[in-house]
Amino acid sequence: MKKILLLGGSAQQIVAIKTAKRHGYYTVLCDFLPDNPGQYEADKFYLVSTTDKEAVLKVAIEEKIDGVLAYASDPAAPTAAYVAEKLGLPTNPFESVETLCNKDKFRLFLKENGFNTPTAMGYADKNVDTRMFNLPVIIKPVDSSGSKGATVLRSWDGLNKALDFAFSFSRSHRIIIEEFIEKKHEYLIGGDIFVFNGKVILWGLLNCHRDNNVNSLVPVGKSYPLMLEDSDVQSVEDTLQKMVDDLGLRFGSANVELVVDRNNKVWPIDVGPRAGGNMIPDLLGMIFGVDVVEMAVLTAMGKEIDAQVKRGIPFFATHNLHSSQNGYYKTIEFSAELEKYIIKKCF
Repeated sequence: MKKILLLGGSAQQIVAIKTAKRHGYYTVLCDFLPDNPGQYEADKFYLVSTTDKEAVLKVAIEEKIDGVLAYASDPAAPTAAYVAEKLGLPTNPFESVETLCNKDKFRLFLKENGFNTPTAMGYADKNVDTRMFNLPVIIKPVDSSGSKGATVLRSWDGLNKALDFAFSFSRSHRIIIEEFIEKKHEYLIGGDIFVFNGKVILWGLLNCHRDNNVNSLVPVGKSYPLMLEDSDVQSVEDTLQKMVDDLGLRFGSANVELVVDRNNKVWPIDVGPRAGGNMIPDLLGMIFGVDVVEMAVLTAMGKEIDAQVKRGIPFFATHNLHSSQNGYYKTIEFSAELEKYIIKKCF
């Protein structure tokens, strides 16, 4: 029986474990949390941090695994590529994956390869020269995901607080400051793409919804179809395919965030070498009639997949329940008008 090593056993990652088992693979799981729910689904569990490359490599060698997958996890993605590269297993280049997972390196990559990129500088301390930036700016850790530790400043008055906030979420104690690009469309472009044999076969580009009254940087939902002009959509797709080419990506999901500015220029904000969170793969499965998790598992095991993805079906959206204040969740009530359109609820 072939073995797959899965990095991360959170509630959102269980679907990858179940999908691998459905295909007859023996599942080996690594996670540093002793109470992760994935351990009860996997065939074998190791209490090992998914960011500890050498420890995970040791597990992989001991278990004689045939493929590695860091499903929906930015921090674990470089580890998966490192282990697979060491063992000669299917993978994207470790250097490219590490570039995508480090905002310092990603900005340098964009600049060196002719992509639009804002003025940016990384720092390991709070000694910041504000004269090199035009406001507004965004300050964030170089190595976090999900907008953790990020602040948009439209005045330098909050600099010290924003720096402390960013450093508190950085594992490497390094942050980046970059000029904030103002978008021409109402929504930031987000979602997932899927690459197979070096070509993007799934364009899961979505409108990113934010609740500005709570946190303007954290998505509270996605919607489809993408509300962009056709010419802008083509520019976004050309930008992402060029990035895949320049990085030498061969297969797998990539979670993307881009902005089109008032001059019709495309600005890549973030590209993570993994599936998106907040059940984006589930949403894309409904829109495009594909099993994105299955595609991720099979390609990680070196298997062929059907590269023909049908056109998306409008109209779909997700909403993440959230609150503007702290407290205890009691219940949620749905209006009769809304209820008839709800396909899936996940509490």
